[in-house]
Amino acid sequence: MKYRKTIPALVIVTAFSLLIFKAWGPIREFGKIPAYTGLNNFRYTFPPYDSLKTTVVIVANNEGTELFDMMAPYYLFSATEKANVYIVAKNKFPIAAKKGVFVLPQSTFSELDSLQIKPDVIVIPFLAVADSANQDPVIVNWIKKHYSTDVTMLSICDGSATAAATGLYDGKPITAHASDYNSIKSHFSKPLWVKDRSVVNSGNLFSTAGVSNATDGSLIVINKLFGPATMKKVIDNIDYPYQFPKGEHHSNIVGFGAKVSIGKKIFFRKNKKIGILLQDGLNEFQFAGVMDTYNRTFPQLIESISNNNLPVKTKYGLTLIPTAEHSSARLDELHIIDPLSFSISDQSRFQAAELIKYDKRQKQYIIDECLNRIGAEYGENFKDIVKLTLDYN
Repeated sequence: MKYRKTIPALVIVTAFSLLIFKAWGPIREFGKIPAYTGLNNFRYTFPPYDSLKTTVVIVANNEGTELFDMMAPYYLFSATEKANVYIVAKNKFPIAAKKGVFVLPQSTFSELDSLQIKPDVIVIPFLAVADSANQDPVIVNWIKKHYSTDVTMLSICDGSATAAATGLYDGKPITAHASDYNSIKSHFSKPLWVKDRSVVNSGNLFSTAGVSNATDGSLIVINKLFGPATMKKVIDNIDYPYQFPKGEHHSNIVGFGAKVSIGKKIFFRKNKKIGILLQDGLNEFQFAGVMDTYNRTFPQLIESISNNNLPVKTKYGLTLIPTAEHSSARLDELHIIDPLSFSISDQSRFQAAELIKYDKRQKQYIIDECLNRIGAEYGENFKDIVKLTLDYN
């Protein structure tokens, strides 16, 4: 009798456990960095080098690099039309951009050195490592080797861990994403850690707060290098909501209450399958803004998709590799950055998905546009939580 009574209880517990496991899938997916498992038969091409231009090198980790941290500076410095801008990694292998797309590096560190191209600006995005205290020595040593008093350094978000590991910020102000600030600070005590500022600097060493502040930091460096007229041109280009990069910042963390709200949203609401369409000529800034913002809604999945599952070339020459096969993507939403290039035949392929189209003529900063739509769908409270995860305050 005791055995018979135990079986239904075990069934109930098992079923409930499976339900919880499935419901919390978006939490597991949020921190997961997909590994590239396809062929590495791409044609790697080094963009033209102009010795009369400023050279900006954005360092990347093939195993994981924060998307907006990397792509926003790439676009913004490229938009000045006064810089050679390169994404450089250890290996000629696709970079897993956290998350939803793979990006081909334009050079390796050793190749760039062999060409005797020296950076005038080094940008350090958040680079994924198992433990922030143990940074990749190849990347750290390359940064140290190429730093000098006439080189500008910009660490973005939790790229501060890599920057701090170089020792170059010892005794100098540095900051990080509000929610990770204390953790990173605990590993690196020698820098002067600063809160409540979107960008801090000492001389030519700059550092930003969280993901969204990649824009502020890049604009401030652009102003320093190229002057206010060029900065204003770039500000207008992206419909940045301020006339000058903002310095004020509220270092508000994703606290317990926000985590509870995230749990409720995941457990009680439909968690969507989201696709972002890759198109040739894609605006890197718009794309990264959409993907990184919607990733923070904790969707069931978020993928990049292209026609015929082929890589695409972006506006400023990056090669993006989709993470999902076009034919197998069963989506709730498909986000289209460039609706003018979205044909009727394209639309017929995604009949089951809601098409979210972005209209550049609306003159709205891309993160604000995404947040407003998220607020309308999930409520203002959840919109504010997404802002916290972006450190957009």
